[in-house]
Amino acid sequence: MKTRIVALVLCTIFSALTNAQKSCAILRVGVNLANISVTDNGKVDEAGTLTGFQAGIVGDIRVAGIFYIQPGLLFTGKGTKSESGDPSGLNYSRATTHPYYLELPLNFVLKTPVVDGDRFFAGAGAYVAMGIAGKLKNDGRVAGVDYSNEENIKFSDDDPATLEYEEGAGFGIIKRFDHGLNGTIGVESKSIVLSVNYGWGLAKLQSGSNSSVDNNNKHRVVSILLGVKL
Repeated sequence: MKTRIVALVLCTIFSALTNAQKSCAILRVGVNLANISVTDNGKVDEAGTLTGFQAGIVGDIRVAGIFYIQPGLLFTGKGTKSESGDPSGLNYSRATTHPYYLELPLNFVLKTPVVDGDRFFAGAGAYVAMGIAGKLKNDGRVAGVDYSNEENIKFSDDDPATLEYEEGAGFGIIKRFDHGLNGTIGVESKSIVLSVNYGWGLAKLQSGSNSSVDNNNKHRVVSILLGVKL
């Protein structure tokens, strides 16, 4: 299924490039405000927002009139953080899950006519992503004794045979592949693009677990971005 999605994205990009009337590339960097959903309707823990970053390149391909498509290749950080207890008390815990992905977005965008050199745009689309690295950090205090540890996030293919031990609900072992929907809105000049994007993950994060609680856990990312047209 994932192979077919990637093939469809690539075919769409190739077709658009072949028929494009005008195109450019946008070098993009920005701040991610990432979280992980905790309910069926996508609600997140407001205190769990994790600040990260993204960087990459996005195509801006005019198809017809005000209609554009924007394929891209991004390096992007996602994840969440959690905290329990009183930081000055005898028992306290804090955890940060910060996976990094290579992401292929494809957005369909409408742009307003240029006014005084600027134009607004809005669009939506989808993405597929592959986890490549990440850290899980835990620290805190138990009965007044401090502890701290850090480990690399392990990625699996949702196959119990992938690793030598049981995969489960913890964020230390998560599925390698992610996919979801995008929304974007912003303003652009002749050379600069400012935008806000939202990524709504559709893939559950935990691997090898079918519990209803785990099924709620999906990526949510708000991105504040600056782009430079090349």
